[in-house]
Amino acid sequence: MMFFTAVVEKCPDTGLYVGYVPNLPGAHTQAETLDELYHNLHEVIEMLLEDGEPLVETEFIGTQTIMVG
Repeated sequence: MMFFTAVVEKCPDTGLYVGYVPNLPGAHTQAETLDELYHNLHEVIEMLLEDGEPLVETEFIGTQTIMVG
C-alpha cells in the first residue's frame, strides 16, 4: 500500500475544490465536494500507477505559516 499527500485548495472564482499531489506529476483534479475530490484524486493516482511505480520527484514535508507585518 502506498500513501500520498494531497494539497487541497478552494478556487475563489469557481468555488471548486482543487487538489494535487506535489511529488507526483500529473496528479491533480478538481471537484464540487471534498468527497468527490478524494474520489477523483484516488482515480488519478491509480491511473498513474498503472504504468508502474511512479518516479517521485520530491518528498512532501509539510506547510509553514509565515507571519508578516
